[in-house]
Amino acid sequence: MSFCCGASMIGTKGTLKHFRTQINNVPIVFCPVCHRVEVHYLVEQEYELLAEFAHDDGATEIDFIQYIEENTELELFENCVNHDEEDPLQVVKYQIDMALDLLAIAKGLHDEEWIEQLKKRLTMLSSRRSKLTKRKSTRGSR
Repeated sequence: MSFCCGASMIGTKGTLKHFRTQINNVPIVFCPVCHRVEVHYLVEQEYELLAEFAHDDGATEIDFIQYIEENTELELFENCVNHDEEDPLQVVKYQIDMALDLLAIAKGLHDEEWIEQLKKRLTMLSSRRSKLTKRKSTRGSR
């Protein structure tokens, strides 16, 4: 499981750009808070090699899945707490619950730096939850 900003990152596939080459279907994890994206650690080396070869060959677009050994999505994303197919609002609510649990631990340890980091994270997650709730209610009223 990967963490960013104290939130667990969400597993999915995405398109990444390496110089002028677009690489589709790359297994990635991304942070629902700050939107940082990382190549999944199980395929990171394969991604780097493929990206360099594709760039050197002048390819403008490739499909990552065609060039790697078959790892099922279950294997790649089994350690991710959340997945991209899940409802974004539920993901954020789960992230808030986890951050609140961690805040209780940080307070018990009297770790002021960690407490402040968690409070900032909770502020960001709460803002994200509000936006998703507003978007959901706007769609529901149509």
